[in-house]
Amino acid sequence: MIRADASPHFQPAIAPLVPESLTLSSLPLFPLQTVLFPGGWLALRVFEVRYLDMVRRCHGAGAPFGVVALKQGSEVRQAGAPAETFYDIGTLATIRALESPQPGLILIRCHGEQRFRLAATERLRNGLWVAEVHRQDDDLQVPVPPDLALVGQSLARVLASLRARTGATGQDPAEDTRRLDDCGWVANRWCELLPVPLELKQRLMQLENPLVRLELVSDILHRTGITGQSPQ
Repeated sequence: MIRADASPHFQPAIAPLVPESLTLSSLPLFPLQTVLFPGGWLALRVFEVRYLDMVRRCHGAGAPFGVVALKQGSEVRQAGAPAETFYDIGTLATIRALESPQPGLILIRCHGEQRFRLAATERLRNGLWVAEVHRQDDDLQVPVPPDLALVGQSLARVLASLRARTGATGQDPAEDTRRLDDCGWVANRWCELLPVPLELKQRLMQLENPLVRLELVSDILHRTGITGQSPQ
């Protein structure tokens, strides 16, 4: 999805995959007009040189990069465009599939892992952002309460429909229904599907309490008429 002009010189942050390491240094960032949720999937077309190089390095090292949602600016650098600014909480992304159908183009499929908070950022000469980040705690596994069961049941029907339509093959949320009893997982999958503003998705992703996140999702579903369940 991106284009640029010079190759950065950075070492991918391999430390993120070490459980005891809570602070990551020199994590390359990918500012996007989307919110990546933990457990979610993201497909990207990469064509800016700054990101082509970053993707190759991360894939080769088995290291993640950070996805952050843009507040201002464009995914693709443009002359005269406002400077990029982004939210300070993002999600680590690991590359699960990569192909290069032609020179200067890489297609990747990424999986959302752990949330992080930016501690310090630096923009390299070629335009690539790198950061020191602090990893956030994963959601606690909270069972979906009976009064919100319809939210999980509705999600199961939607995912089954998506699976039937797209023929998902295992790298898609529609293929994983094993966590339909988990508040955080159900809320995150609905957040990805709902046509709500990016700012609201970001606020929902940042919430530390997965039950509260699911309650808010239930309220949105009720107000939009997607489910007939009244908010609690």
